[in-house]
Amino acid sequence: MQPIYEGKAKRLWGTDDATTLRMEFKNDATAFNGEKKASFESKGRLNNAISTLIYKYLERSGIPTHFVRQIDETNVEVKRVDILMVEVIIRNVAAGSFLKRTGMEEGRTFSAPIIEFSYKSDELGDPLINDDYIREMSLATPEDLAFLRESALKVNTILSSFFAEVGLKLVDFKLEFGRLVSDPSQIVLADEISPDGCRLWDLKTGEKMDKDRFRRDLGNVMEAYEEVLKRLTARLESN
Repeated sequence: MQPIYEGKAKRLWGTDDATTLRMEFKNDATAFNGEKKASFESKGRLNNAISTLIYKYLERSGIPTHFVRQIDETNVEVKRVDILMVEVIIRNVAAGSFLKRTGMEEGRTFSAPIIEFSYKSDELGDPLINDDYIREMSLATPEDLAFLRESALKVNTILSSFFAEVGLKLVDFKLEFGRLVSDPSQIVLADEISPDGCRLWDLKTGEKMDKDRFRRDLGNVMEAYEEVLKRLTARLESN
């Protein structure tokens, strides 16, 4: 296995098949563009399990992804993609950086989902960009951008309902997409979906069940992730 890439929360390894990679979930946790760091013993296992459940569910719901199979507790096999440098952020409720930009009170549910784009660049802090930026930076074609919007809204509809069934509100989340190396004409959902990259609030109590527990020093970070996994597993096993 040859190391291909190491990010804040994952490592990518080459395989004997040029069209697939091994993606390893790390125990490292970061916030505020890497300014805050910690390590949690179970984080890689939990995020792998949660993301695997979600990606399998999305595949069954007609969303093409890079997921192939779970290898072990912290590793999955994924299709190799060329990641688009445009991250898609979907917001259903006012929270996080949206509050800093608008002064709006946390918790307001939007009349319709808000879609944002950011430039995937750790060095620049993943700044927000719009369609004109994307055009001038040659990050995606207008057709690609339309596909990203449509796909993100589909994922949001599917997951909002899915999480609601287990007593969780999908507040906001980010998605990454990439072109399949085996078929560059096809763009698929890539990276992961876990409490690291989405805000989840308990529908009854409003308790935060995501990485905000780490960002805000609320404690019981892994306990919250464990509870998310428990609820999702029970929901899927009941069908």
